[in-house]
Amino acid sequence: MVLKKKNRNFIAYLLIFIPITLFVLFQNQNNYIFDFFVNNSYFNATRWSNNFEIVSIKSSLDNQIQKAYFFKAKSNKLKPLIVSLHTWDGDYAQYDALAKICKKLDVHYIHPNFRGPNLSKDACCSKLAISDIDDAITFAIKNTKVDTTKINVVGVSGGGYATLCAFMKSKHNINKFSAWNSITNLIDWYYETKPINSNYSQDILDCTGSGNELNENKAKLKSPVFWDTPIEKRSNSSLYIYAGILDGKKGPVPFAQSINFYNKLMSDMSVNDSSKYVSDFEFKKLKAIPYPNWNYGSIENRKIHLKKEYKNIRIIIFDGNHEMLPEFAINELLQD
Repeated sequence: MVLKKKNRNFIAYLLIFIPITLFVLFQNQNNYIFDFFVNNSYFNATRWSNNFEIVSIKSSLDNQIQKAYFFKAKSNKLKPLIVSLHTWDGDYAQYDALAKICKKLDVHYIHPNFRGPNLSKDACCSKLAISDIDDAITFAIKNTKVDTTKINVVGVSGGGYATLCAFMKSKHNINKFSAWNSITNLIDWYYETKPINSNYSQDILDCTGSGNELNENKAKLKSPVFWDTPIEKRSNSSLYIYAGILDGKKGPVPFAQSINFYNKLMSDMSVNDSSKYVSDFEFKKLKAIPYPNWNYGSIENRKIHLKKEYKNIRIIIFDGNHEMLPEFAINELLQD
């Protein structure tokens, strides 16, 4: 069949217009069209390898079933466990770049649901959600040969938020935590996102049960920056906090969220050495352009703009946006 010239032109326009439109949408990761494709269960299910099974885990608190993608290492020896936590708008079916890496390295992996997207009071690092993460770890330990001295929790964005909440409240002895571009203070994030009509501000109202105006007391209950730090319990755990210097400018979560949490930990640990904190001067320099030319090296060819550490706690502000460096994150977690 020969197409008429008008039809050929229409198809040509579509072939040009659709890729350009998708490119623009996916460049802006702070929109719900992007989130639909990235987090939609149907689209993501087709991306998971057959080596990953979907398992059902009953909540130890309310008996609700939470699903997870699960990979058992092929080795008969004890192997590390990677617990990878989904983002703010995601659930267990959200495709995870870490999964392929864990399969290649033959380490145990679980990508649990913990009440799904942060749209309800049961989600958003509630008591139920944190218990779901713990239940997923318990499930992995019971169902495969996990080296319980090498349990590692990792996440980016809302997953970084959940990682820090697990650091504060998980019942398990975790070896390492890796939190990237994390939300730590829902009050600040609400007022940062509300002026730009971001859907995240509505999410915060919903997940804190606030109604039309933010209930700050309820928001504090779901913000790890306000929680008590379990200093003794985490004395043998490492926490790595990462944030892209462009996040908050081009991404949805200002890197100040990570810095404020790190400084909170230093304060809770009664650190007297002021050089271990991120100072007001350093913070202002990081927000200015050009960025300070401090020599902290790099990670995966990304310049490190700031690095602070004390004992088992570290923060790095790197040349990046709202993102994780998957290979780097896994290699650091598995490094002895």
